[in-house]
Amino acid sequence: AKASGASQLVVKDLKEEFVSEYIYPCLRAGAVYERKYLLGTSMARPVIAKAMVDVAKEVGADAVAHGCTGKGNDQVRFELTFYALNPELKVVAPWREWDITGREDAIEYAKKHNVPIPVTKKSIYSRDRNLWHLSHEGDILEDPANEPKEDMYMMSVAPENAPSKPEYLEIGIIAGVPVSINGKDLSPASLLAKLNEIGGKHGIGRIDMVENRLVGMKSRGVYETPGGTIMAAAVRELESLTLDRETMQWKDMLALKYAELVYAGRWFDPLRQSIDAFMENITATTTGSVTLKLYKGSVNVASRKSPYSLYREDISSFENGEIYNQADAEGFIRLYGLPTRVRAMLEKGI
Repeated sequence: AKASGASQLVVKDLKEEFVSEYIYPCLRAGAVYERKYLLGTSMARPVIAKAMVDVAKEVGADAVAHGCTGKGNDQVRFELTFYALNPELKVVAPWREWDITGREDAIEYAKKHNVPIPVTKKSIYSRDRNLWHLSHEGDILEDPANEPKEDMYMMSVAPENAPSKPEYLEIGIIAGVPVSINGKDLSPASLLAKLNEIGGKHGIGRIDMVENRLVGMKSRGVYETPGGTIMAAAVRELESLTLDRETMQWKDMLALKYAELVYAGRWFDPLRQSIDAFMENITATTTGSVTLKLYKGSVNVASRKSPYSLYREDISSFENGEIYNQADAEGFIRLYGLPTRVRAMLEKGI
């Protein structure tokens, strides 16, 4: 930064804040965008933008800048956060305002001003990496018909090259968020880093998708989210014990809106915060442990346990029990099926 002309440099370690205050709320909510995307870049932008606003206040700056392309989602995510936290800040967006029309122009600018960058015109993938994921866009991926090259991946091995022996992991969960691996408590960032290492070794968490960007166009991206995929599977499986049917259905419906808000950069929107309060409340009893089996790219549940489990073996058993009288089902079916029966009677003139 200083070599390219900055007068002052501020570096902040936001890893723990990122996981506990941004990733874990999304995980607890079950937020997934368009069936696949675990929101790795979407969650990261507000934590960075918030830190930028904080630093601007500390140093007395009246403007902030970002290097997002004018075609993407990130410009919206950064700027909505700026608006929400300090609407008086001026926003400078060189990609939109200068003569930078593409990544090759950006590479030329960086070379001219001695700014070191990890991409070249031969390897022109657009990547975003943080503790949750690694995204890949651009180059051959711009044609959805092209299969990704194996040498593109950086966080995970190919599933076919993963160990031939499965690995079992016990994930401890309290109130909807992971707290331990195999009985060992870890900080949020340390736990995620450890699961990334384990999941990457087993080829877990590769996603190839065509998504709808907020600005209206479709884009193709490939995501590596090994630890996040394991976490999401564990939380979802524990909820099968601790949430009743109606609550789970409403949670799933609101999760879609939650993911949409996060994807669209509306982290500090009152609606997301209100949905978050709902999610925190209903997952208060999502506590227990889930044992997962990792094998060549797959994550399968082996065991679920919770002190707040709504599952009762004495009720669910096919053997007769005192709480559930099978004879009661006859009257229930008659009442529950009454609208269906009446409609059929009308159609048959009965």
